Amino acid sequence: MENIQPLNRVAIEIGPFTVYWYGIIIGMGILLGWILATRESKRLGLPQDTISDLLLWAIPISIISARIYYVFFKWGYYSQNPGEIIAIWEGGIAIHGALIGGTITAILFVKKKGISFWKLADIVAPSIILGQAIGRWGNFMNQEAHGTEVTRSFLEKLKLPDFIINQMYIDGAYYHPTFLYESLWNLAGFVLLLILRKLNMKRGELFLFYVIWYSIGRFFVEGFRTDSLMLTDSLRIAQVISLLLIGVSILLIWFRRSKGYAKYRYAES
Repeated sequence: MENIQPLNRVAIEIGPFTVYWYGIIIGMGILLGWILATRESKRLGLPQDTISDLLLWAIPISIISARIYYVFFKWGYYSQNPGEIIAIWEGGIAIHGALIGGTITAILFVKKKGISFWKLADIVAPSIILGQAIGRWGNFMNQEAHGTEVTRSFLEKLKLPDFIINQMYIDGAYYHPTFLYESLWNLAGFVLLLILRKLNMKRGELFLFYVIWYSIGRFFVEGFRTDSLMLTDSLRIAQVISLLLIGVSILLIWFRRSKGYAKYRYAES
């Protein structure tokens, strides 16, 4: 067995106070996304505090909904261990649950503020996928959300730096760095969204493109994962949800265009 020490998950530890790299990385993703969306919302004429006000509600609700989603699909375990349902610090949140909670929050938020949901969704879409690209590195630090077993030579052929290869050495074996696959896919999606934003697309279609792009990548990356939530013995929940989201998004684009609901463009007030 190789003597490879994983990177320290702890960033700061002062007495009983412990800060993990996972939390710092997630926080960085949220911060960069907030800066990006705030600048764009101001450019398009929305009130200055729109994104900040949204995040005050969306962040805690998304975390709670991500946990509820995870617990729901792991109910066989949590029904026998109810005391662990709130133990979110031990891991167990799902991005699809967070997206559901965030979307519902945004729908209620825009109704109260009198803002177009599709306009706001288009503005925050690049921020969401950028946050997801950054957030996957939190999984890297925790040595979680990895794929099936591979050899070191396989990872070396991918031209990965040693610090990534070594971190993928877990309990005596090397694994697919699925965090990296998804992070790079999301980063490419972020760049594409910025390019598409300049094309002044139909309102709502930037957000729907994000949903389609992310779902395609998640579908294929999920096939490598070893920790998937399962619908049946052979159906991974994330893959099923991804296919549904792709289909619904394409139908929404067609429906909104055919019914004349997509009459405004991204930069129009």
